[in-house]
Amino acid sequence: MANNTVVLVGCGNMGFAMLQGWLSSGKLQPSDVTVVEPADTLRERAAKLGVKALPDNTGITGSPQLIIIAVKPQVIQDILPAYKNHASASAFLSVAAGTPVALFEKILGTQTAIIRCMPNTPAAIGKGMMVTFANKNVLADVMHFTEKLLETSGQVAQVKDESLMDAVTAVSGSGPAYVFHFIECLTQAGVTAGLPQDIAAMLAMQTVYGAGALAAASTDTPSQLRINVTSPNGTTAAALEVLMGDNRLQNLVSDAVEAARNRSVELGKS
Repeated sequence: MANNTVVLVGCGNMGFAMLQGWLSSGKLQPSDVTVVEPADTLRERAAKLGVKALPDNTGITGSPQLIIIAVKPQVIQDILPAYKNHASASAFLSVAAGTPVALFEKILGTQTAIIRCMPNTPAAIGKGMMVTFANKNVLADVMHFTEKLLETSGQVAQVKDESLMDAVTAVSGSGPAYVFHFIECLTQAGVTAGLPQDIAAMLAMQTVYGAGALAAASTDTPSQLRINVTSPNGTTAAALEVLMGDNRLQNLVSDAVEAARNRSVELGKS
Protein backbone atom coordinates (compact mmCIF):
# COMPACT_ATOMS: atom_id res chain seq x y z
CA MET A 1 0.00 0.00 0.00
CA ALA A 2 1.14 3.53 -0.72
CA ASN A 3 1.60 6.23 1.89
CA ASN A 4 -1.59 8.00 2.90
CA THR A 5 -3.75 5.01 2.02
CA VAL A 6 -5.75 6.10 5.07
CA VAL A 7 -6.16 9.56 6.53
CA LEU A 8 -7.71 9.62 9.99
CA VAL A 9 -9.25 12.99 10.78
CA GLY A 10 -9.69 13.19 14.55
CA CYS A 11 -7.81 10.99 16.98
CA GLY A 12 -9.82 11.15 20.18
CA ASN A 13 -10.90 8.02 22.05
CA MET A 14 -12.73 6.35 19.16
CA GLY A 15 -10.24 7.38 16.48
CA PHE A 16 -7.24 6.29 18.55
CA ALA A 17 -8.87 2.94 19.39
CA MET A 18 -9.49 2.32 15.69
CA LEU A 19 -5.91 3.31 14.84
CA GLN A 20 -4.52 0.90 17.44
CA GLY A 21 -6.67 -1.88 16.02
CA TRP A 22 -5.47 -1.34 12.45
CA LEU A 23 -1.82 -1.36 13.44
CA SER A 24 -1.89 -4.18 15.99
CA SER A 25 -3.80 -6.44 13.59
CA GLY A 26 -1.42 -5.73 10.73
CA LYS A 27 -4.25 -4.50 8.51
CA LEU A 28 -2.22 -1.32 8.06
CA GLN A 29 1.39 -0.35 8.59
CA PRO A 30 2.26 2.99 10.25
CA SER A 31 3.46 4.29 6.88
CA ASP A 32 -0.04 3.73 5.46
CA VAL A 33 -1.67 6.16 7.88
CA THR A 34 -1.76 9.92 8.27
CA VAL A 35 -3.52 11.36 11.30
CA VAL A 36 -4.90 14.90 11.30
CA GLU A 37 -5.46 16.08 14.87
CA PRO A 38 -5.17 19.71 16.04
CA ALA A 39 -4.89 18.86 19.75
CA ASP A 40 -1.21 18.56 20.65
CA THR A 41 -1.54 15.78 23.24
CA LEU A 42 -3.75 13.62 21.00
CA ARG A 43 -1.51 14.19 17.99
CA GLU A 44 1.59 13.28 19.98
CA ARG A 45 -0.12 10.13 21.28
CA ALA A 46 -0.83 9.04 17.69
CA ALA A 47 2.72 9.88 16.55
CA LYS A 48 4.12 7.49 19.17
CA LEU A 49 2.56 4.65 17.18
CA GLY A 50 4.78 5.58 14.24
CA VAL A 51 2.17 7.22 12.02
CA LYS A 52 2.51 10.61 10.37
CA ALA A 53 0.58 13.05 12.56
CA LEU A 54 -0.35 16.54 11.39
CA PRO A 55 -2.14 19.50 13.01
CA ASP A 56 -4.16 20.14 9.82
CA ASN A 57 -4.72 18.74 6.34
CA THR A 58 -2.16 20.87 4.50
CA GLY A 59 0.53 18.20 4.77
CA ILE A 60 -1.51 15.44 3.12
CA THR A 61 0.10 14.29 -0.12
CA GLY A 62 -1.33 12.16 -2.91
CA SER A 63 -4.82 10.69 -2.97
CA PRO A 64 -5.71 8.62 0.11
CA GLN A 65 -7.81 5.55 -0.56
CA LEU A 66 -9.95 6.34 2.46
CA ILE A 67 -10.46 9.46 4.58
CA ILE A 68 -11.99 8.64 7.93
CA ILE A 69 -13.88 11.39 9.71
CA ALA A 70 -13.81 10.68 13.45
CA VAL A 71 -14.71 14.07 14.91
CA LYS A 72 -17.70 15.28 16.90
CA PRO A 73 -20.82 15.76 14.74
CA GLN A 74 -21.09 19.45 15.59
CA VAL A 75 -17.77 20.29 13.90
CA ILE A 76 -18.32 18.30 10.69
CA GLN A 77 -19.43 21.33 8.70
CA ASP A 78 -16.38 23.27 9.88
CA ILE A 79 -13.71 20.73 9.00
CA LEU A 80 -15.11 18.89 5.97
CA PRO A 81 -14.77 21.62 3.29
CA ALA A 82 -10.98 21.42 3.62
CA TYR A 83 -11.12 17.89 2.18
CA LYS A 84 -13.23 18.69 -0.87
CA ASN A 85 -10.15 18.58 -3.10
CA HIS A 86 -9.91 14.83 -2.33
CA ALA A 87 -13.57 14.10 -3.12
CA SER A 88 -12.99 12.87 -6.67
CA ALA A 89 -10.25 10.37 -5.81
CA SER A 90 -10.87 9.30 -2.20
CA ALA A 91 -13.71 7.58 -0.38
CA PHE A 92 -14.93 9.00 2.93
CA LEU A 93 -15.90 7.01 6.03
CA SER A 94 -17.78 8.86 8.77
CA VAL A 95 -18.06 7.58 12.33
CA ALA A 96 -19.77 10.79 13.47
CA ALA A 97 -23.03 9.86 15.18
CA GLY A 98 -26.27 11.01 13.63
CA THR A 99 -24.66 12.67 10.61
CA PRO A 100 -26.46 11.69 7.38
CA VAL A 101 -24.74 10.95 4.10
CA ALA A 102 -26.68 13.85 2.55
CA LEU A 103 -24.66 16.34 4.60
CA PHE A 104 -21.39 14.92 3.26
CA GLU A 105 -22.75 14.97 -0.28
CA LYS A 106 -23.84 18.59 0.16
CA ILE A 107 -20.32 19.64 1.15
CA LEU A 108 -18.19 17.26 -0.91
CA GLY A 109 -20.43 16.72 -3.94
CA THR A 110 -23.00 14.12 -4.90
CA GLN A 111 -20.45 12.01 -6.80
CA THR A 112 -18.31 11.45 -3.70
CA ALA A 113 -18.03 7.91 -2.31
CA ILE A 114 -19.33 8.08 1.28
CA ILE A 115 -19.72 5.39 3.92
CA ARG A 116 -21.52 6.10 7.16
CA CYS A 117 -20.72 3.96 10.21
CA MET A 118 -22.41 3.68 13.58
CA PRO A 119 -19.95 2.18 16.09
CA ASN A 120 -20.44 1.69 19.80
CA THR A 121 -18.13 2.12 22.76
CA PRO A 122 -16.96 -1.53 23.10
CA ALA A 123 -15.13 -0.88 19.81
CA ALA A 124 -12.45 0.66 22.04
CA ILE A 125 -11.49 -2.89 23.16
CA GLY A 126 -12.19 -4.62 19.84
CA LYS A 127 -15.63 -5.86 20.95
CA GLY A 128 -17.79 -3.27 19.21
CA MET A 129 -20.69 -3.43 16.80
CA MET A 130 -20.02 -1.46 13.63
CA VAL A 131 -22.92 -0.93 11.21
CA THR A 132 -22.41 0.74 7.84
CA PHE A 133 -24.41 2.35 5.06
CA ALA A 134 -22.75 3.23 1.75
CA ASN A 135 -23.97 5.51 -1.00
CA LYS A 136 -24.06 4.36 -4.63
CA ASN A 137 -20.62 5.80 -5.38
CA VAL A 138 -18.72 3.36 -3.13
CA LEU A 139 -16.95 0.68 -5.15
CA ALA A 140 -16.94 -2.94 -3.98
CA ASP A 141 -13.18 -3.05 -3.36
CA VAL A 142 -13.33 0.11 -1.24
CA MET A 143 -16.22 -1.33 0.77
CA HIS A 144 -14.28 -4.57 1.30
CA PHE A 145 -11.18 -2.65 2.42
CA THR A 146 -13.28 -0.54 4.80
CA GLU A 147 -14.98 -3.55 6.35
CA LYS A 148 -11.63 -5.23 6.95
CA LEU A 149 -10.47 -2.16 8.85
CA LEU A 150 -13.67 -1.96 10.87
CA GLU A 151 -13.44 -5.64 11.79
CA THR A 152 -10.44 -4.82 13.98
CA SER A 153 -12.93 -2.98 16.24
CA GLY A 154 -15.58 -5.71 16.39
CA GLN A 155 -18.42 -7.18 14.36
CA VAL A 156 -19.49 -5.44 11.13
CA ALA A 157 -22.91 -5.37 9.48
CA GLN A 158 -24.28 -3.35 6.58
CA VAL A 159 -27.74 -1.89 5.97
CA LYS A 160 -28.99 -0.89 2.50
CA ASP A 161 -31.50 1.71 3.75
CA GLU A 162 -29.96 4.68 5.55
CA SER A 163 -33.15 5.33 7.53
CA LEU A 164 -32.43 2.10 9.42
CA MET A 165 -29.41 3.79 10.99
CA ASP A 166 -31.77 5.40 13.49
CA ALA A 167 -32.79 1.92 14.69
CA VAL A 168 -29.14 0.84 14.67
CA THR A 169 -28.32 3.81 16.88
CA ALA A 170 -31.13 2.89 19.27
CA VAL A 171 -30.14 -0.79 19.55
CA SER A 172 -26.34 -1.05 19.33
CA GLY A 173 -25.19 2.56 19.45
CA SER A 174 -26.99 3.38 22.69
CA GLY A 175 -27.31 -0.26 23.77
CA PRO A 176 -24.16 -0.48 25.90
CA ALA A 177 -25.64 2.14 28.22
CA TYR A 178 -28.72 -0.04 28.71
CA VAL A 179 -26.49 -2.95 29.69
CA PHE A 180 -24.41 -0.77 32.01
CA HIS A 181 -27.59 0.35 33.74
CA PHE A 182 -28.75 -3.26 34.08
CA ILE A 183 -25.44 -4.01 35.81
CA GLU A 184 -26.10 -1.06 38.13
CA CYS A 185 -29.61 -2.34 38.88
CA LEU A 186 -28.49 -5.93 39.44
CA THR A 187 -25.75 -4.71 41.76
CA GLN A 188 -28.18 -2.64 43.80
CA ALA A 189 -30.64 -5.54 43.96
CA GLY A 190 -27.84 -7.69 45.36
CA VAL A 191 -27.07 -5.08 48.01
CA THR A 192 -30.75 -4.88 48.91
CA ALA A 193 -30.75 -8.68 49.25
CA GLY A 194 -27.95 -8.40 51.80
CA LEU A 195 -24.71 -8.72 49.82
CA PRO A 196 -21.75 -6.41 50.46
CA GLN A 197 -21.42 -3.73 47.75
CA ASP A 198 -18.16 -5.10 46.31
CA ILE A 199 -19.43 -8.66 46.15
CA ALA A 200 -22.73 -7.58 44.59
CA ALA A 201 -20.87 -5.53 41.97
CA MET A 202 -18.56 -8.45 41.14
CA LEU A 203 -21.48 -10.87 40.82
CA ALA A 204 -23.45 -8.52 38.59
CA MET A 205 -20.52 -7.63 36.35
CA GLN A 206 -19.25 -11.16 35.85
CA THR A 207 -22.73 -12.58 35.36
CA VAL A 208 -23.53 -10.15 32.54
CA TYR A 209 -20.09 -10.64 30.99
CA GLY A 210 -20.27 -14.43 31.23
CA ALA A 211 -23.84 -14.65 29.94
CA GLY A 212 -22.99 -12.45 26.96
CA ALA A 213 -19.89 -14.51 26.16
CA LEU A 214 -21.88 -17.75 26.43
CA ALA A 215 -24.63 -16.41 24.18
CA ALA A 216 -22.03 -15.36 21.59
CA ALA A 217 -20.21 -18.71 21.70
CA SER A 218 -23.23 -21.05 21.86
CA THR A 219 -25.08 -22.53 18.91
CA ASP A 220 -28.28 -22.19 20.96
CA THR A 221 -30.41 -19.05 20.71
CA PRO A 222 -30.66 -16.76 23.74
CA SER A 223 -34.24 -18.03 24.18
CA GLN A 224 -33.02 -21.63 24.35
CA LEU A 225 -30.22 -20.71 26.74
CA ARG A 226 -32.79 -19.07 29.00
CA ILE A 227 -34.93 -22.22 28.91
CA ASN A 228 -31.89 -24.40 29.63
CA VAL A 229 -31.12 -22.56 32.87
CA THR A 230 -34.74 -22.32 34.07
CA SER A 231 -35.86 -25.24 36.21
CA PRO A 232 -39.65 -25.58 36.61
CA ASN A 233 -40.81 -23.87 39.81
CA GLY A 234 -37.23 -22.97 40.65
CA THR A 235 -35.58 -19.68 41.63
CA THR A 236 -34.89 -18.57 38.05
CA ALA A 237 -38.50 -19.28 37.07
CA ALA A 238 -39.70 -17.13 39.98
CA ALA A 239 -37.55 -14.23 38.86
CA LEU A 240 -38.49 -14.58 35.19
CA GLU A 241 -42.17 -14.50 36.11
CA VAL A 242 -41.55 -10.97 37.39
CA LEU A 243 -39.49 -9.92 34.35
CA MET A 244 -41.56 -11.67 31.69
CA GLY A 245 -45.05 -11.50 33.19
CA ASP A 246 -47.26 -9.26 31.02
CA ASN A 247 -44.16 -8.80 28.81
CA ARG A 248 -42.86 -6.28 31.36
CA LEU A 249 -39.20 -6.27 30.36
CA GLN A 250 -39.93 -6.66 26.65
CA ASN A 251 -42.27 -3.67 26.71
CA LEU A 252 -39.83 -1.58 28.73
CA VAL A 253 -36.93 -2.31 26.40
CA SER A 254 -39.10 -1.70 23.33
CA ASP A 255 -40.19 1.66 24.73
CA ALA A 256 -36.58 2.59 25.47
CA VAL A 257 -35.36 1.66 21.97
CA GLU A 258 -38.25 3.54 20.36
CA ALA A 259 -37.46 6.64 22.43
CA ALA A 260 -33.82 6.47 21.32
CA ARG A 261 -34.81 5.90 17.67
CA ASN A 262 -37.20 8.85 17.70
CA ARG A 263 -34.50 11.08 19.18
CA SER A 264 -32.04 9.90 16.55
CA VAL A 265 -34.54 10.90 13.85
CA GLU A 266 -34.96 14.33 15.45
CA LEU A 267 -31.20 14.90 15.67
CA GLY A 268 -30.77 13.90 12.04
CA LYS A 269 -33.16 16.66 11.02
CA SER A 270 -31.53 19.38 13.11
